[in-house]
Amino acid sequence: MTTLTAKSLSASRFVPAVFAAALGIALITLTGHVQAAALHDAAHDVRHATGFPCH
Repeated sequence: MTTLTAKSLSASRFVPAVFAAALGIALITLTGHVQAAALHDAAHDVRHATGFPCH
């Protein structure tokens, strides 16, 4: 019974770490293939949508 609890605890820590790593790699890979102007425009739009002043 204790072994199952330890395994499930280990898995519960491993899954979020793998998900975060996959998300980070995907984000870096996708933004690496986009032109800088497009990234700037997207960031600018997000700032306006969330109410932050930009200029």
